[in-house]
Order: sequence, then C-alpha cells, then structure tokens
Amino acid sequence: MRSLVEDVPLDPFARPVPVIGVALLLWACDPAEPQRLATPFFHAAAAAAMDMPVEIYFSARSVLLLQPGIAGTLHASPSHAKTVLDAMREAVAHGAVLLACTDALHAHGLSAKHLIPECTRRGGAVQFMGRVCDPGWRTLVF
Repeated sequence: MRSLVEDVPLDPFARPVPVIGVALLLWACDPAEPQRLATPFFHAAAAAAMDMPVEIYFSARSVLLLQPGIAGTLHASPSHAKTVLDAMREAVAHGAVLLACTDALHAHGLSAKHLIPECTRRGGAVQFMGRVCDPGWRTLVF
C-alpha cells in the first residue's frame, strides 16, 4: 500500500500557492468554558475583514453555541461587555460563514431547523478535511 504523503524535496523556485480562504474548526469550544469562545470569532472576523473567505465549522459541543439563547448569555470574561454571540455576529458581518456538523447536532439532540439565523450551512468532517487537503486553504483548530 502506498502512502498518500510522499517525501518531496522543497523546490526553492516553486511559486507559493495563493491563499483562497481560511477554515476554522471549533472542536474544544465548549459553552461550559466561555473564556475560550471569543478568540476563534475574533480571528475569523479579522480574516474576513481582510476580504478572505472564512468558514467556521462547529463540531462536538461547539454546536451548542448555535442554539438560540446560548451564545448570547456567554462572555469571554466578566469584564468583557460583548457576548460570544456578538463576536459570532461580527465575524458573520464581515463575511464569515457558520457551518454546523450534522453528526454533532444529532449527538446533542439538536435540530438544524432550530439554530440561530447566522448559521446558514451544514458541514462536518468531510467538508473540513476538504479544506485541510486544499493547498489554497489555511486551517485553524480551536
């Protein structure tokens, strides 16, 4: 069986692949730990403000943030006036797209019909791995 990854020497004259977009996977972003929740959305908003296509994939317990009434009650710190929902909306306002993993929704007994309106698409492991494997996309995992 042949490996999909080969040891290819780097070509010092090769042209870099232009960046197409940025995909963020929210894996360890749990509503029970709100201090971890604002940072991914600030990074997403920054990339989107730079006219970069941005996709934010909600997996595992992060899909709970997509329920109405959850992210709007969470703050990254007691002194932080913005809610996590405010940070999410800021990223979306700059052009970021929110994608909910269907398997994670099912695992938590959630219906795709009853999510916040900012979450417009579904996407999980296959879609995110497509971005990981695309040399034009940059990926971050939170």
